[in-house]
Amino acid sequence: MTKASNNGEAVQKLLWGAIAERGAGMLSLTKSGLHAQPMLAIAERRCNRLWFVARRDSELAREIGDGGCCAFVYQDGDLMASISGALHLAEDRHRLARYWSAKVAAWAPEGPKDPRLTLLRMDCVDAEVWLAGFGLSKFVWEIAGPGGRPQPLLDLADRAHATLH
Repeated sequence: MTKASNNGEAVQKLLWGAIAERGAGMLSLTKSGLHAQPMLAIAERRCNRLWFVARRDSELAREIGDGGCCAFVYQDGDLMASISGALHLAEDRHRLARYWSAKVAAWAPEGPKDPRLTLLRMDCVDAEVWLAGFGLSKFVWEIAGPGGRPQPLLDLADRAHATLH
């Protein structure tokens, strides 16, 4: 066991925060035979969900069917993660409009009213998270406890498992 496994909430906070800030990663259905595809994840931490905007006629959307096991791989600087869960088509125009942003528009320039767009909902189950390098100073400050005393920290190149459901 690493020290990271003892600070699961801090690991989850770091992971969800990083995805909320940048969000681009690779999404794959684990049994489809398709290669992972670049997607922009929209984090909904309170429900342990990731949302993706996709074209209804894309290979990925067609392969989902009634749902399937998936993996989302994310890397941003010193943080690397592999998140597993279940992926479903989610026809929710209200949520699509609510989550629309300049970042989403870069991936779907036709706009939120494009009838070819749909949402993919990933119900996250667990994650493996790796932290490496010297970019952890921000993490140190984020998890500082009362009186500015740091909580147990992750070692450099540390690995943690987080249950997300």
